[in-house]
Amino acid sequence: MTQPTLIRRVPGHRPLLLDLFCCAGGAATGYHRAGFDVIGVIGVDIVDRPNYPFTFVRAEALGYLAALIASGKIHRFTAVHSSPPCQAGCALTVGTNASQGWGGDHDDLVAPTRMLLERTGLPYVIEQPNGRAEIRKDLSLCGEMFGLGVLRHRNFELGGWTINRPAHPKHRGYVRGYRHGVYRDGPYVAAYGSGGGKATVPEMQQAMGITWTDVREELTEAIPPAFSEHVGRALLTAIRPVGVAA
Repeated sequence: MTQPTLIRRVPGHRPLLLDLFCCAGGAATGYHRAGFDVIGVIGVDIVDRPNYPFTFVRAEALGYLAALIASGKIHRFTAVHSSPPCQAGCALTVGTNASQGWGGDHDDLVAPTRMLLERTGLPYVIEQPNGRAEIRKDLSLCGEMFGLGVLRHRNFELGGWTINRPAHPKHRGYVRGYRHGVYRDGPYVAAYGSGGGKATVPEMQQAMGITWTDVREELTEAIPPAFSEHVGRALLTAIRPVGVAA
């Protein structure tokens, strides 16, 4: 793998991060809180995201990234976060897909995303839910690490930099809802789907710390900003200030 160039920070300047497959901005909000300015690019469906809280580009994510690389404009950015679609390998859908004969038409853009990210020469992050997506699990985060009302396990592959892996705390109970026909109560809500005791929109907003959108589909796709704030703060410490020797 090509090692990304180490970017130098300028005091008083917020480094710029590219947020690929950005959805409604859960990841972007965490990175912004950590100290980045953020530009989001949507992905393969190329739909508007009026709730996205930062600069938004309506474009196909990988084509946009390839154009940035070809033009040299990628060097405006300090780092790249990406959440490429991989529905066929997601733990929440893979069992249903197999039982119903589904999954052949799902996009799996992890590998082509990684290929382009390595070409940028920048530190990068690939985020995926638990499942069969072929990424290195350099970091795994859980809502219990941040006192959230969702578990929302997510894995992160880190390109060109490293992070300390926090311990995974013991869960305090069940995720509320029906599973195999049995209802269980618990301290966490299910922030995906609908019915069967799953979270309402206000419950998802509160549990994940996302207040700027009330669109269920956007909330079910989002990661809690606490996750990316943690990642972003570590990423900033991995970028040397100006004047620090190599």
